[in-house]
Parts: sequence; C-alpha cells; structure tokens
Amino acid sequence: MSAAFLRYEDAIDHVSWEGAIAALRAGHQRPRAQLGDLFHGPADQTLLTRAAHIPGLGYGVKAVTVFDRNPQAGKDTVQGAMMVFEPEHGSLSAVIDARLITELKTAGDSVLGALLLARPESESLLIVGGGTLARNLVKAYRAAFPGLSRVSVWTRRPEQAEALAAEMDAQGYPVQPVTDLAAACASADIIATATMARVPVVLGQWVRPGTHVDLIGAYKADMREADDALIAKGRLFVDSRDSTIGHIGELMIPMAAGVIGESDVQGDLYDLVAGRCGRGSAAEITLFKNGGGAHLDTMIATYVAQAVAGA
Repeated sequence: MSAAFLRYEDAIDHVSWEGAIAALRAGHQRPRAQLGDLFHGPADQTLLTRAAHIPGLGYGVKAVTVFDRNPQAGKDTVQGAMMVFEPEHGSLSAVIDARLITELKTAGDSVLGALLLARPESESLLIVGGGTLARNLVKAYRAAFPGLSRVSVWTRRPEQAEALAAEMDAQGYPVQPVTDLAAACASADIIATATMARVPVVLGQWVRPGTHVDLIGAYKADMREADDALIAKGRLFVDSRDSTIGHIGELMIPMAAGVIGESDVQGDLYDLVAGRCGRGSAAEITLFKNGGGAHLDTMIATYVAQAVAGA
C-alpha cells in the first residue's frame, strides 16, 4: 500500500507549535543525524534535495524547486514534497507538502533555541522582517512564551510592518509595528531576524545585556544579519554545526576576518538539549544561528505523519 500525499490543508489542523517544538527537542535526544544536500540547475532555478538518517527515527528526503521569478507568474517560489521512511524496513510512511514541513521546522527550530537560551522571564519580542516567516514566528513565539507582553515588528518599508500587524491582530495575535530599529533592539528581550539581508541589519551597539538574538534569515555564504560587534560580544550557538559552520555567511564572513573562530561556537541543539552548554548569566547576550537541515525536516515530518495518523 502506497503512502498518501498529505497536503498542507490535510494536516495543518492536526499539528501545533507546541507539538512541533516538542518533536524537535525529542529528536535531538537521539544520536546525531547523517546529512546530505544536493543542488541541481542554475542559481535562479534550482532543485534542492536534502536527506537525513536519524537512528531509531528513520529517513527523510525533502526535494524542492526554488524558482526566483515564479511570483511574477503567480506561483510560489518554493515548491516540493517531503518523503519519510520508517527505520525498521525502510518503508515509505508519508509524503507531505514541503510547505508545511518548512513552516513548522524553521520557526520551531528558532523557538526551541530561544527556550534553551533566552531568559525565562523575557517579556518583549522584536521580529525584524515582514514575510511569511515573520508571521509564523509571531505564532510560534506566542505559543512557547505565554509571558510575552509585547511583540513588535520592523521592516524596511513601514507599510509592510503595518500590514503584518493588522493581519496578526485580526487573527488574535497583537503586534506593534515600529519604525526605529535601533530603539526597538535596545528595548527587546528577544530579537528574531528573518530577512534576506546581505549586509548586517542588527548592530551590536544597539543590543542590551541579557538579550537573546535569534538569527534566521542568512542562509547563503554571502548573507548576514548581525554585524561583527554583535557576533564578537555575544555567546554563540547554532542549531547544527554540520549545516552552519562553513556554509553560512553569518559565521563564514566574521571567521574569515578573524573576528571569531570555530571554537567560539559554544554548541548546537544536541548540546543544548542535553544540557552540556547554555546561557552562563542573566547579563550575557546569547546568539542562536538557525541554519536548518534535513534532520530537522525529518523530525518534523515524522511528527506530522504521526499526528495525522492518530487523528
């Protein structure tokens, strides 16, 4: 019997942010995953295939196309599917719309990092960026940090932040648009960046002691969101050493300049979940680089498949 294809609409009502974050936490209590990525096609019309094996959990393969000009034709930039194989016999257990996996994985990854690194009494969240990911971050952070009293959003175009705030307010998630990024950074307990920036947007001089900075947007070698001052003065963590060090400009650029070295990465989610590292004091700045990876997709896809099957 072949596995059914789970569309976004089929599964979204059966999953939750709390469940996704718990699945990521549990997945990092297993042995480290084996990872592999493949890229095919030109830079603006790419097929990306990401695969992982997690002992005891199974195998996962996510294949997506990334076509930069698709919005002009009314189509999504990223399209694809995730296949999940069970560990005992390698049988195909689910094929899932990649949109759902990426949505839960990306925001869930960052929020798990924040739960392990941010001060528990954090009350204010600033989101830098106004795209789809920013909307997911509002919901995921609200679910994981019920004590948040203020969620703010900043975008380069103020009208984009205002539109996002209005949309979120209508869904029951109060959001405050802000125009002064420096002042917003200086008053935030948690800063989450979700931009396409290739030059830093958050500067170290703006960030106060005790802040947790969640760096998400920079995913290529020429991209970064934090400046050297912030990278140098913060205590640095990543979601996965294998998918960040040597792959992402947020780390590669300051490492090449001698600002930091590989040893300055204190640990990844495997270390954090196990309690081998973490925030050292209430006053220090913690930085978490979200790099993604097929192991995270596999953890989330297994959770989605089980949640739908048990519904």
